[in-house]
Amino acid sequence: MDRIKRLSNEVLNEYSERFGTDFSTNKQSLNEISIVRSKGLKNKIAGYITKMLQRQAKFEERKQMIIDKEKKSLERNQSRSQKSEPAVKSAAEPAAEPAAESAAEPAAEPAAEEKTTAEEIIDESKPE
Repeated sequence: MDRIKRLSNEVLNEYSERFGTDFSTNKQSLNEISIVRSKGLKNKIAGYITKMLQRQAKFEERKQMIIDKEKKSLERNQSRSQKSEPAVKSAAEPAAEPAAESAAEPAAEPAAEEKTTAEEIIDESKPE
């Protein structure tokens, strides 16, 4: 493992609560915790710590977004299934009713036609 990564991990394991996603704050915290004589090494360690914490924060944010999307998707599916159940029932019931009505209507119509035909025959016979 690289020296910077090893030192950064050691510092983070012991003092993780003191570091954040801001480079300058991490650099100050590193100065308080340890003695690093090389300015370049100190900057690299603080930069690596910052980079790791930013990646971790980004990962947590994406993870939360995925969880939220899954919850919304499940809620939508549940609401759709709840809406479709009554729709299926109501769609089945009206479908049965029009069939019964259409069956009743043709039976009534020929009787009405017969009456009108019978009435016409009667009407024709009266004037004569």
